[in-house]
Amino acid sequence: MRYKKPKAFPDNFLWAAATSAYQFEGAYLEDGKTMSIVDANINENYTNTSITSDHYHRFKEDIKLMKELGMKAYRFSISWSRVLPNGRGEVNEKGINFYKELVKELKDNDIEPLATIYHFDLPLCLQEEYGGWSSREVIDDFVYYCEVLFKNLGEDIKYWFTINEQSNMFLLPYLMVFNSEIPLEKQKYEMNHIMMVAHAKAIKLFREMVPSGKIGPAIGISPNYPKSCKPEDIQAAKEADDFRTYLFTDLYVHGCYRENVWRYMEENNIEPTIEDGDMESIVAAKPDFLGINYYQSRVVEYAPEDIENRDVILNTDGKSGTTSFEVNPGLYKGDSNPFLEKTEWDWEVDPIGLRVVLNELNDRYHLPIIITENGIGGIENLTEENKVNDEYRINYLKSHLKQCNLAINDGVNLFGYCPWSFMDLLSTTSGFRKRYGFVYVNRTDKDLKDLKRYKKDSFYWYKEVIETNGQSVIENSEKV
Repeated sequence: MRYKKPKAFPDNFLWAAATSAYQFEGAYLEDGKTMSIVDANINENYTNTSITSDHYHRFKEDIKLMKELGMKAYRFSISWSRVLPNGRGEVNEKGINFYKELVKELKDNDIEPLATIYHFDLPLCLQEEYGGWSSREVIDDFVYYCEVLFKNLGEDIKYWFTINEQSNMFLLPYLMVFNSEIPLEKQKYEMNHIMMVAHAKAIKLFREMVPSGKIGPAIGISPNYPKSCKPEDIQAAKEADDFRTYLFTDLYVHGCYRENVWRYMEENNIEPTIEDGDMESIVAAKPDFLGINYYQSRVVEYAPEDIENRDVILNTDGKSGTTSFEVNPGLYKGDSNPFLEKTEWDWEVDPIGLRVVLNELNDRYHLPIIITENGIGGIENLTEENKVNDEYRINYLKSHLKQCNLAINDGVNLFGYCPWSFMDLLSTTSGFRKRYGFVYVNRTDKDLKDLKRYKKDSFYWYKEVIETNGQSVIENSEKV
């Protein structure tokens, strides 16, 4: 529906943008930092994480651009192996001081820091020592890492995110390191439970050390549409939501496993090991808000029992039509949506799906929500005048922001929006070939060039959105 007199975005709305450490900072072995699992396992067809956008050396220059853009907040992640090169033990003073200086520079420019504790980059040494997230040893190490962060940065950072896209780490196995000798699905549920306990213990510690702050997860989420009105497909879409989304969010908010998902795990002998106190920790760790990363919706249909299981195989090089969809026998299998436009990477553009997700989460959990990622990547080049015409990004973000405003009018408590990304950075699967930022970084995967920053057309568009508190988006909104 269309509101005749739509509410504006809240006056204190956090207009922001986002990045992550391993994709943006570079300096992956400088000043005491050691390798993470993503440093070691990045797509070998593209550049590595050694330099990326060189934010580590240029953060003051980059924050000046954030200030010029008008950003009210900035979501970034902290590198565990920069702060704790051995994963535990002695703190790397140069590493923690980098984040202290970054936060100070942000606050000096009236930009609210939004810190993500873990964004895929487990210290490689912990993976090699005991298998990383496959071992419960990681829980104590993660909590110690959190303690270091809260002690050093807790007074200066109000908003914290525990773990980024926990759901996607198990939907997309390239984000984790698995043991080939153990059934993959069994490992996924074991590691997810361990990660959930670590998340819960981090929240408990946070409330003891930073009582005035706010903390929650940032989950990758997509609504699942049935391919047809066949009852089997309707049920398949519901189960896809349960396995891909509500398994995680119900644990975050209600502290319990969904009954149907648990029964599935039991019947297939893949349920996680739950130790004494685990569920008590999880149920006591209700978050202050939910962060959601939204890029697209998905279509699913019923998958027969005798069909072969398959994980998602992503299109990594921008050759349209090369994505292979997830297949979960007896439950659901993915398919494309003929009613939506697609990017060169087969990502389906569905602004209304964002409104659907926001309302579903609001109805289920009644928590404040912040959009921690939303954006579109593509192949871009500088013109002779050193400009980047990215009208496609403007159209994408504008259409999604219109749906955000409609969701606010629906009653959703949406308090912030963090497009991905502030500046071009290293795409995990596609390197610098796939660009997401408001600011162009002058480099390619094979040629570092001068790493100079250039403002794209979308930079000036988003600047106006922020200056008008979103009113430039609300005006002339299309009927939905």
